[in-house]
Amino acid sequence: MGLKDDLERYREVGEEKRQDLSEFIQYGDMGQSLPDEVKVPIKIVDLPEFAYDQRDMGGVGQGDGDTPDVGQPVGEPQPQPGEEGDEEGEPGEEAGEHEYYEMDPEEFAQELDEELGLNLDPKGKKVVEEKEGDFTDITRSGPASTLDFERLFKQGLKRKLAMDFDEEYLKEALRVDGWGPSTVFDWAREQHVPVSRAWIETAYEEIPAAERDRWASIEEMEAEVDRESTATRIRREGVDQVPFRRDDERYRYPEIIEEREKNVVVVNIRDVSGSMREQKRELVERTFTPLDWYLTGKYDNAEFVYIAHDADAWEVERDEFFGIRSGGGTRISSAYELAAELLEERYPWNEWNRYVFAAGDSENSSNDTEERVIPMMEEIPANLHAYVETQPSGNAINATHAEEVEEHFGGDSNAAVAYVSSPEDVVDAIYEILSTEQEEVTA
Repeated sequence: MGLKDDLERYREVGEEKRQDLSEFIQYGDMGQSLPDEVKVPIKIVDLPEFAYDQRDMGGVGQGDGDTPDVGQPVGEPQPQPGEEGDEEGEPGEEAGEHEYYEMDPEEFAQELDEELGLNLDPKGKKVVEEKEGDFTDITRSGPASTLDFERLFKQGLKRKLAMDFDEEYLKEALRVDGWGPSTVFDWAREQHVPVSRAWIETAYEEIPAAERDRWASIEEMEAEVDRESTATRIRREGVDQVPFRRDDERYRYPEIIEEREKNVVVVNIRDVSGSMREQKRELVERTFTPLDWYLTGKYDNAEFVYIAHDADAWEVERDEFFGIRSGGGTRISSAYELAAELLEERYPWNEWNRYVFAAGDSENSSNDTEERVIPMMEEIPANLHAYVETQPSGNAINATHAEEVEEHFGGDSNAAVAYVSSPEDVVDAIYEILSTEQEEVTA
């Protein structure tokens, strides 16, 4: 193994050392990342290289300038950097050096799918292009160049086989003593021979009168003359003519394929009232941020709306969303009222996939959840509604919003409720939300 192989191996090790995705989501520094660029910390692995030993700076016959007398001590060896006794190299005092493994949201989504065992397959809504595919559709009219001749020939051949009969066999029946065209026609009908009366009459006239009593009975004729099948006759003689009809004509038409753009809008709602202190806000950010990355990676075009609320609701920028805090009360329905208004105005349901994610500590004004929030969640069309409760110290007595929503929607695949009391719960909460959406999409 040469130096080049060594370098490649070290690079592989460095990549493998990036933090486990679950660990990054729970404890990692997400502030280094951007909406379209996820930076996962990795441990640096130093690449091997040759270096000169800088400790031995002298040479033969050289010294510091003074020549010691015989028996004079020359001093104790000085410790080198990193050796025992060096103040700057004490073990455990400095953190390891890190860099970042950069991945786009699409790669993040793929890795999260593998990590959590998900397989979300978003559907496109807005038609952005129609193009012609294979010539799989059939019409009754069209340009001559698109005539499906193979189909036309097959239809004609089927008709040929259905109309064909053993002409010589019928002519022998016309030679039965006492039988004429009418009798032979009725007999042919009984035998399911597709022959016309006009053909029988013409064939009878062509038979000499002296031959019209060759057979004493039809039974004698059938015993002496073998009836030849259509398939045998075609194999021997081939097909001279195939009867085509205009009704058999079909024209190939290209299948029209609709290219649909996978558009998604994610409405993130956060309670910013006085009870939402720093630890609760951090849990919201740690849950919502990976969801944003994931959906950005899954869809062609992703847009985000951020709504903050206390007793009232207002739209904010992402930079403000996770840090803002007010001192007011809480009325969660105000956020859904604003969400419904913005979705109707900007993101019509027939063109956009919609996700409405809300988070808070489950505290809400009296009866607001039952009377206002739940009905609005049912009225706002969306791929998924989700509520994330963040209560680091356990449920407060009046923190019942999440329980009420969960009790109402039960196993409904259009709504999910997740509980996050510490960073260790974040990955499970994300799985709960995304797995619910997966069930809805693939159902």
